[in-house]
Amino acid sequence: MAKEKAPKETREGVELSSLDGPLFDGSGATKRDLVDYLDAVSARILPGLAGRALSVVRVRPGQEPFMQKNVPKYAPDWIATTAAWAHASQREVHYALCDDRRTLLWFANQRAVEYHPTLMRAGDTVATQLVIDLDPPVDDDFAHVVAAAALVRRALADSGLAGALKTSGAKGVHVVVPLEPSAVDDAAAATRALAARAAALDPAVATTAYIKEDREGKVFVDSTRAGGATIVAAYSPRVRPGAPVSFPVAWDDLAGVHPTDFTIRTAPGLLGDADPWAAALPAPQALPADLVEQGHTIPVARVAAMHEGKRRARARRQ
Repeated sequence: MAKEKAPKETREGVELSSLDGPLFDGSGATKRDLVDYLDAVSARILPGLAGRALSVVRVRPGQEPFMQKNVPKYAPDWIATTAAWAHASQREVHYALCDDRRTLLWFANQRAVEYHPTLMRAGDTVATQLVIDLDPPVDDDFAHVVAAAALVRRALADSGLAGALKTSGAKGVHVVVPLEPSAVDDAAAATRALAARAAALDPAVATTAYIKEDREGKVFVDSTRAGGATIVAAYSPRVRPGAPVSFPVAWDDLAGVHPTDFTIRTAPGLLGDADPWAAALPAPQALPADLVEQGHTIPVARVAAMHEGKRRARARRQ
């Protein structure tokens, strides 16, 4: 007599498959661990995803991780989407809007490990948050990131602003400042000014140099996450050894933690029933006029780096 197949597991009407296979090399986790983790934190991760064009990093068995922006043609029709023009590739991209648990579970079953929403909501023409990304040199001591974060905190306070802090899930941290609706160019300018102010507080620790060879082993205070840029969502896993997650940390606790402390296995127990990211985010704030004014005098980092790269290339040829 033929053995009956066990019924497939479903959640929210999403059929789950191959749950016991390894997630990716070095993760120390299975696909089930990913699904269970995202399900456990769904109520906490979804507010940062809902209404925002979503890019995900997926890992298929035997393949390298890849970034997926366009919703695949086989995606169910109940997944909401938004279209945006991609200037780099000169094409229209149809992004998913991960607005609910069912969509999140569908992505988890597709082995989507990382979740990168845009800073701006779909359809918005204003900025509602400002992000400073602290990126240390390769294999750098996290203590340098802690020191650079303290500089950003001081620069914010000196400007009359407050922000929330989370690990990036990689080797750095993100500082997020909720804003009252602001012009996109003004928010980008304010980000550049804050980065410059933070780096100026201790140039031995931090730098705004976009070109890596110019950073001299210092923590990069990245002001380029503005406008239509993305940021890895709070609570999102990362495709890194041990499957770490981007996790909220209180400013005063940062010196006592390391990004590898927070993984898809440890984070649910650390969270309990709490949502520290929602609790840490301050109310939206108005951008100080002097900060915006200063920022508009600072060149956009990528543009300045491009021109500098061309200048150096000409000098080498000569």
